[in-house]
Amino acid sequence: MVKTGRTGLAVSAGATLAALVSACGGAPPSAANGTPAAPITVTASDSACQVSATSAPAGNLTFQIANHGTKVTEFYLYGDGDRIMGEVENIAPGLTRRLIVEIADAGTYQTACKPGMAGAGIRGPFTVTGGAAKGTDANAQLAEAARGYARYVSAQTGAFAEETRKFATAVKAHDIAAAKAQYARTRVYYERIEPVAAKFGDLDPAVDVREADLQPGQRFTGFHRLEKDLWVTGLRPDSAAIADRLVADVTTLGQKASALRLSALDLANGAKSLLDEVATGKITGEEEAFSHTDLSDFQANVDGSKGAIQALRPVLAQRNPALVATLDTRFAAVQTLLDAQRTGDTFKLYTELTQEQIKKFAAAVDALSEPLSKVAEVVAR
Repeated sequence: MVKTGRTGLAVSAGATLAALVSACGGAPPSAANGTPAAPITVTASDSACQVSATSAPAGNLTFQIANHGTKVTEFYLYGDGDRIMGEVENIAPGLTRRLIVEIADAGTYQTACKPGMAGAGIRGPFTVTGGAAKGTDANAQLAEAARGYARYVSAQTGAFAEETRKFATAVKAHDIAAAKAQYARTRVYYERIEPVAAKFGDLDPAVDVREADLQPGQRFTGFHRLEKDLWVTGLRPDSAAIADRLVADVTTLGQKASALRLSALDLANGAKSLLDEVATGKITGEEEAFSHTDLSDFQANVDGSKGAIQALRPVLAQRNPALVATLDTRFAAVQTLLDAQRTGDTFKLYTELTQEQIKKFAAAVDALSEPLSKVAEVVAR
C-alpha cells in the first residue's frame, strides 16, 4: 500500500539495487507506434509521468522507471477498480527500477507515478491488445508454484480472520491489556500477504492506513486507528464500531483473496514488494508509530517473502541455482539480525534499537533486495 513520510534510511535500503540497475545500461529504447520492442520506459518527475508506450500486446510487460524528480516515487499499473496489477515502490531520486508484470487479458489499464508516494498519482491510459496464455497455464512448474502459494495465502487469511476477531473482541470488552497483546500477533498474518491485500482497491487502506497517510476527507480506520486508541488516546466512543468494521474488511479480504488467480510473476513481485515494505516502514519505525512493534511486522514481511520464494523454488533452482543460493544466504543474514532482537516469543520495541542496529538491518535488507529483484526476470524467461 502507499505510505508517505519516508526518511533517509527508507531511501538507502534499496538504493544500492536501483543504482546497480541504472548502471547496467539505463533506460532502453522503445519502438514506435506505441508497441514496445524493449522495456517500456517511464520517466517520472515531481509533476509528470511520461510513459514511452501507451499500448502493448498481452503477455509479460516490462516497465523501466527512472525517477528524475526530487521526491521518492512509486509506479503502478492498475486494472479495473484500481486493482493493482503490478507496482514498484521506493524509487529514490536519480535511480531506476524495473517492473515485469504478466497481463494476459486485453483491456484498458492505467499507469501511475506517485511522487512523494502519496495520493492517486499522475495517471495515464494504457491499452493491452490481443490475448496471451497465462504462464501458469503453459508451464506446469509455474502452475504448481501458483497453487502452492495460493494455499499459503489461504492459510494466512484464515488465521488472520480468526485472530482479528479475537483482537476486536478484546477492544469491544475494553480489555486494553489483552488487545495490546493481541495486536502484533494478529498483524503478522496480514503483513505476510500484504502484496495480495494491496491488489484490492480501497480494502487495503481501510485495514492498514496510517494516520500520516490519510488523504483529505478520508476516515481513519483499521489497525492503526485502534493502535492509536490503545497506546495513545484511550478507547473512544467509536472504537467498537471501528473494530467491527475491521472484522468485516478482513473477512472480505479473505473472500477476495481466495478467488484471486495469481501468476508466478505476482509471486516474484510480491517477494520483492515485501522487502520494500520493510525498507519503507519497518526500518524507519514509521509503520507502528504508537505501539513500536515494527520488528514483528518486519519478521512477517520476511516470512511472506520467503513463502513466495519457496513456492517458486523448483523453477528458480532449475533456471538459476546460483540465485537460489544467494537468496538463502541473504535471507539467513536478515534472520540472524532479527533473532538477536527477540525477547521471549516477541521482539524488542523499535524504540529500543540503537542507530547502529538499525543501520545493520538496512544494509542486510538492501543486500537481500538485490537478488530478489532478479527473481521476476528468471520467472519470465
